[in-house]
Amino acid sequence: MGKQQGILLAVVAFAVYIVGGIGIFSGIGLIALMKGEDLFGLGDGRSIGYLFLCVGACMSVLGVLLMRIFRNRKLV
Repeated sequence: MGKQQGILLAVVAFAVYIVGGIGIFSGIGLIALMKGEDLFGLGDGRSIGYLFLCVGACMSVLGVLLMRIFRNRKLV
């Protein structure tokens, strides 16, 4: 049971890291391409891009920290 839990935690940490990276690149794309345009009625594309960029960076850092914590954890 401990080994399966360790693999599940590693997959969750890696998924958080990947989603954060996608958020970063989506934010950069929105900042570069959507200047002054409305994004699905949510607001200016550039401001949503900054939100994606910042949240993506936070998620990437969180994913790396989780991977480091779960790697150093003894699950046996």
